[in-house]
Amino acid sequence: MPGHFEPTPGGGAAVTLDEVEISIIRSLAVQLLELVGPGPGGDAPADPLAELFADGPTEPPADPVLRRLFPDAYGGPGEAPTKPEEAAELTERSSEFRRFTENDLRARKREDALAVIRALDGLTTDSNGGAVLRLAADDSRRWLGSLNDLRLAIAARLEISDEDDADLLYRLSDEDPRKPMVMAYLWLGGLQETLVTTLMP
Repeated sequence: MPGHFEPTPGGGAAVTLDEVEISIIRSLAVQLLELVGPGPGGDAPADPLAELFADGPTEPPADPVLRRLFPDAYGGPGEAPTKPEEAAELTERSSEFRRFTENDLRARKREDALAVIRALDGLTTDSNGGAVLRLAADDSRRWLGSLNDLRLAIAARLEISDEDDADLLYRLSDEDPRKPMVMAYLWLGGLQETLVTTLMP
């Protein structure tokens, strides 16, 4: 899947996608949307003001993909505390941070995924089964956020945590059941990289 983003006048970007590529991205974005969920109050909150000030969760998600999408704010890899009291303090700080930020982060990820789905639904393919996706600068940023989320989700499913893990992907045999997911991961990485380039001044 050789498609890559190119800059357009006004700070936007464009990419040619075929029907298979459109279907893959849309399917992954829908799955991401379902995984992130409708939010704390569902699709239609009775009191939007109360929803705005609702506390978020304080515990990390159980699902490894959601843990990758919504990581703890404190105590990342290589920062393991040496004393129990330090561990307790890090846990408390992470819980407080999560409580006040995760709802907003989930909302942003939902909006990004919805922007991707709507953009793809608005495409009309030509006689060759291809379509040109054109994004304004703001849409490019939403797409960039969603492409990043999709790659994080796939990386979590593939148990990729560092560059060494990623290097192993290139050596998988064609018979490996992970191969289609790996190909999607690498292809999305190419799209993400070229989209970043279009946003550079």
